[in-house]
Amino acid sequence: MYQVYVLNNTSGQKYIGLSKNPQTRLLQHNSGASRWTKDKGPWKIAWTSKPMNLSEARKLENKLKRQKGGLGLKTLTRLEGS
Repeated sequence: MYQVYVLNNTSGQKYIGLSKNPQTRLLQHNSGASRWTKDKGPWKIAWTSKPMNLSEARKLENKLKRQKGGLGLKTLTRLEGS
């Protein structure tokens, strides 16, 4: 099972991804192992989805990424200040 997650950094940037284990993936983001998040941390998990199959997770990840951090992301995740 997979989970979609939203990360926030201290600059207010967001990163949306999916993983079988978001906590382990967070460690990878903060260690510089991910190209896009490298040197932009530290990152914290702001939101995670319920566990779902890979197909559902990819659909949700893409839907969230299309929101560009706006009202749609806030509505879908219930995150404040998105």
